[in-house]
Amino acid sequence: MRISEIPAVIAEELSIRRQQVESAITLLDEGNTIPFIARYRKEATGSLEDETLRQLETRLNYLRSLVTRQEEILARIEEQGKLTDELRAEIETAEKLQRLEDLYRPYKQKKRTRASIARARGLDALANAILLQQVTKGTPEDYAIPYVDTEKEVPDTAAALAGARDILAETIMDDAELRRLARERFWKGAALETTLNTDAEDAQVFQMYDGYTEPVRTLPSHRILAINRGEKKNCLSVRIAIDHEANITWIYKRIYAHPSIFSDELHAAVEDGYKRLLVPSLERELRTQLTEAAEEKAITIFGHNLRQLLLQPPLVGHTVLGLDPGYRTGCKVALVDATGNVLASGVIQVTKSDGERQSAAQVLLKLIRTHNVTLISIGNGTASYETEQFVAALIRDYDLKNVHYLITNEAGASVYSASQLAKEELPDYDVTIRGAVSIARRVQDPLAELVKIDPQAIGVGQYQHDVSQKQLKETLDATVEDAVNHVGVDLNTASPALLNRIAGINSSIAKNIVTYRNKNGRFTNRKTLLKVSRLGEAAFTQCAGFLRIYEGETPLDSTAVHPESYGLARSILKELGATEDDLRERTKLPSLALKTSQIPPEVLANQLGAGVPTVTDILKAIARPGRDPREELPPPLMRQNIVKLSDLSVGTILPGTIRNITDFGAFIDIGLKQAGLLHISEMSHRRVRHPLDVVSVGEALDVMIINIDEERGRIGLSLKRIKKEKSRA
Repeated sequence: MRISEIPAVIAEELSIRRQQVESAITLLDEGNTIPFIARYRKEATGSLEDETLRQLETRLNYLRSLVTRQEEILARIEEQGKLTDELRAEIETAEKLQRLEDLYRPYKQKKRTRASIARARGLDALANAILLQQVTKGTPEDYAIPYVDTEKEVPDTAAALAGARDILAETIMDDAELRRLARERFWKGAALETTLNTDAEDAQVFQMYDGYTEPVRTLPSHRILAINRGEKKNCLSVRIAIDHEANITWIYKRIYAHPSIFSDELHAAVEDGYKRLLVPSLERELRTQLTEAAEEKAITIFGHNLRQLLLQPPLVGHTVLGLDPGYRTGCKVALVDATGNVLASGVIQVTKSDGERQSAAQVLLKLIRTHNVTLISIGNGTASYETEQFVAALIRDYDLKNVHYLITNEAGASVYSASQLAKEELPDYDVTIRGAVSIARRVQDPLAELVKIDPQAIGVGQYQHDVSQKQLKETLDATVEDAVNHVGVDLNTASPALLNRIAGINSSIAKNIVTYRNKNGRFTNRKTLLKVSRLGEAAFTQCAGFLRIYEGETPLDSTAVHPESYGLARSILKELGATEDDLRERTKLPSLALKTSQIPPEVLANQLGAGVPTVTDILKAIARPGRDPREELPPPLMRQNIVKLSDLSVGTILPGTIRNITDFGAFIDIGLKQAGLLHISEMSHRRVRHPLDVVSVGEALDVMIINIDEERGRIGLSLKRIKKEKSRA
């Protein structure tokens, strides 16, 4: 492959046009960020989305590494004087690094091997004679006599033949085409077999894998990762099972030409090379391939789950009481106003004596009535169920009709509370109280609060600690970046952690923005950003469109319109018979929105000499200035009454909130101590390729209970059976 061929290869893989790929590559090479390219360079890329651009960037880096490696290999083989036109063509057309390394394998300088020792002893010619199979008279021993040389440590014919077989074993098993075909045979015919090591400490956790067998080609990713974990814990013994004798016969027949005195020697060399050299190598490759594919899928699920969690709609306007449940240390309380400022805090006991619960009820009741609390956010950790019972009883007993509660995923709250950022934001509060503050704030604006936490600590997915941590971090960081830039942030209120996720802004610039804001007051226009230390023109271009200024000098600063397009935006407003000031007038927005929906973007673009995608985006922005894209999503489920397991039975339909999604289903909070499992088979009457195609993290939906296992604490749920009941009705 040549560098010039890369765009065409990527275009075919991603099913997009070559011109789109070439434009995206140019923009990436110029240092533009993916969020910026996806939002503000749609004309150049043909409106490629951020996910496609990230796939493109990944493939671009891989293929450039491939070309670099091709050049290195060609140079090294040429230095050896062994580069033929045929070999050059094979190397230049290789599309995978694995294929490239296979082609290079015979020419690669190896460590001291049995074959290299035999070659040093002058046994190459004997090995070639065995491989050519042209000698039909005599015996192998007779033919090997000339190669006996005690000075070269070849004391007899048996040693000579053994050395020749070592050379043949390595030569045959290094053949690139043979290795490619052998890989295919392993993939199609191999099975993974596991045995439980009953003496291991956590053996019972992996009981289902005792005597387990499954073809490698059908193993789902979650099972691969589970088996890997069991093996790592020494709970499982794992082996690759395949018909080795059939494979040896197949390889021998590929080489065997006609009867010769060396037929048995050749077969012995094939058998030795297969068992000693090829099988261990292919088994390692196969396990690595399975693991990498499983990790990639698991990491992708993490990314999708995290994006959905980050983009949950904010519950604005609520004064929120955050509760971080606990047994021994009590339930930590933090009251925050509608803008997230802490108004009160403390610790109550809700899991001990009746007297302490009554005292705790009076404390919360006073806070609720004094500060007009409308929402209580309960962390889903230890003692969450008992705390929920307490809150539901409080709402019921005191008839708090305007107060609702919800269960909030508290993952990462403890990580945040102990971080330097939390110390800087909440210096007057104990580390335990900071966790309660986070639990309260994350329902007011999930994105703004969750970006303060290492995305790996949020833990939405499966087998988090069993995948490549580097790849997981890269994927989750990219997910956070895309989510933050999709929504945009308020330049005058955003924390350094939130600003740091904006395209073109690093941690030092984020701190400089906050420092400038604290010293000079709120920003009144985007251009003022250029006065921030270390924020130059290049960074401004990347970040400006994602930073919002509300009630500033121009209402365009509160939209997703980039400053470079303000002239175009004003021309569009003029065509619509409006002005910038109309964007401030709420009474004029409905008529303006109506006008933007009635005029075709293509017509405006043609009149103004602009790109259709940019005009389309500007029309959307001025139709709803200051719009938060999360507002279009359904709000999270808020409750007033608790669900009791004793009140439930098979067939009960109740509301739930999706907490996590895996390959095999979704875990749903239905108001019980334990989450229910909505298995993939119960999601739809149609075949579901993956749960993410049907549901999303944070989504509120009704589910039907289909089984209850109190002993194991498991509840089975169904979505498709509700639809069936409704269709009958």
